[in-house]
Amino acid sequence: MSLVERLGLALAHRLDPELAHGLALRALRAGMVPLPGPATSPRIATRVAGLDLPNPVGLAAGFDKNAVALPQLMRAGFGFLEVGAATPRPQPGNPRPRLFRLAEDRAAINRFGFNNDGMAAIGARLAARPAGIPVGLNLGANKDSADRAADFATVLAACGPAADFATVNVSSPNTERLRDLQGKAALSALLSGVIAARAALDRPIPVFLKIAPDLGDAEIDDVAEVALSSGIDGIIATNTTLSREGLKSAHHGEKGGLSGAPLFEISTRVLARLSVLTAGRLPLIGVGGVSDAEQAYAKIRAGASAVQLYTGMVYEGIGLAARIARGLDGLLARDGHANVAEAVGTDRARWLQPASASARG
Repeated sequence: MSLVERLGLALAHRLDPELAHGLALRALRAGMVPLPGPATSPRIATRVAGLDLPNPVGLAAGFDKNAVALPQLMRAGFGFLEVGAATPRPQPGNPRPRLFRLAEDRAAINRFGFNNDGMAAIGARLAARPAGIPVGLNLGANKDSADRAADFATVLAACGPAADFATVNVSSPNTERLRDLQGKAALSALLSGVIAARAALDRPIPVFLKIAPDLGDAEIDDVAEVALSSGIDGIIATNTTLSREGLKSAHHGEKGGLSGAPLFEISTRVLARLSVLTAGRLPLIGVGGVSDAEQAYAKIRAGASAVQLYTGMVYEGIGLAARIARGLDGLLARDGHANVAEAVGTDRARWLQPASASARG
């Protein structure tokens, strides 16, 4: 981490977390943040769901909800970006405070509630972005919508022409009863509408499904079955968790979704199970607790074709993605892999063991 990043993080951690987040985006847009530039090599360049990625390290949705810093983020060493979530109509989200930094746990809790500028504004910014790495949109539903399932298709129809991929987000814990849409019947119906909206686009784009880490085995089985039969192009595992096990920070009891280091093992176990169930028929993107190259590599070896991060940057700075990408290159070379695909799922069995056995091994 550079000295500039260290100083910036030290200052940011003295501020309210949401204020610090907003100032970070402003600093990016103003050109005040040194950016590492592209990070790629023949070994880490990869293809996922038809998307050509310079490296498999993506930015998770939530950091740039409104797509306001795309030119800058495209120079930050990521292999792909995801913005949003976008809802049909703008909405303010939940009352503040709604973002909490858990420094002792290298984690965060948020209960934003899909605060965003709405699909029209976000779609216009997507359309105006420069050429470069793939940029996708996380699809959301308005809190007061009469038909939340229909909202996802509405946003895709409006913004799909300007996006490289779309993610159906039914796993945020901060919109009441949204996670109910992960049930088998509800999810099948929702994805049917989204796939129909995708088919109507002049340029159909890959559609991913983002799931929660708090599903039981039977629920994960249902998600995999629906995903394989629905026509979607991949699964993102996972969103934030409602678990608070083992937390030490003062804000551990706040309501909302927990992200960061404590999510790593939970999300990687879900990822590994999905890898078995989908058996290579759908690419998986691993999210949750990634803050260094070894953790990104562990997700890949558990079954992910690519990874995403967000909270790790709160503690490691904007240069994290480039450092992870370069580290992945070295780890793949160390193990004799010519590319990312060769490593996918090679250590999956470890994550299918009971937690205590995995911790030993």
